[in-house]
Amino acid sequence: MTELRGASILLVGASGGLGREMATLLHDRGALLTLAGRHEESLRAVGVPGAIVTGDVTQSGVPEKFVQAALDAHGKLDGVIYAAGAVAFGPASEVADQTLDELWKVNTKAPMALLRASTPSLQAQAEAGGSPFLLALSGVVSESPTAGLAAYSAVKSALHAHFSAAGREMRRLGIRLVDARPGHTETELSKHPLAGQAPAFPPGFQPRDVATRIIEAIENDEKDLPSTAFAALG
Repeated sequence: MTELRGASILLVGASGGLGREMATLLHDRGALLTLAGRHEESLRAVGVPGAIVTGDVTQSGVPEKFVQAALDAHGKLDGVIYAAGAVAFGPASEVADQTLDELWKVNTKAPMALLRASTPSLQAQAEAGGSPFLLALSGVVSESPTAGLAAYSAVKSALHAHFSAAGREMRRLGIRLVDARPGHTETELSKHPLAGQAPAFPPGFQPRDVATRIIEAIENDEKDLPSTAFAALG
């Protein structure tokens, strides 16, 4: 069982639909938060206590900046949650290079860089007897690549592959990696795509329900959250 009370958690993408819900749930459990994102005003609007750090996580050096902000604020780092993301819609034959680059940087490169940046601090907590973790969301498209979302499915599948392999490496250091793969969730992500227009999705999960399931998985030391782990929410 991972104790969240007093745990120092870095939450990247804290002002997003899922990030905001997870921030509230973590605060309610007594976690010491560092809220990270691009805009200070949006992070403060989350409305929970915590250190605030801003930057574009896809840029070189920013993941390290986020980790250092958590260390400066709380003296340690027990967990990292990557809840940032970007989506694009449209036929695979029409996705522009710039869109491909952005999808890759936000959904894959950034969490990979964040893992690298946070490993020393998380390992230190493992050696001190803690239960450090890093969680990201590759989503259901990494299990079931979807027409009209080919590029998005591809970069999320790459994230899933990275976590699957890196998880075996991190386990030897005492660090738990968790890949969450919920189905479509009713956040603002699909309403602000990098390109294209969202199709008429069936009703999705509520963000609070998905966030609650994720936080419970962290507490219960679960090592993987496939789409089936969210089936009871539908």
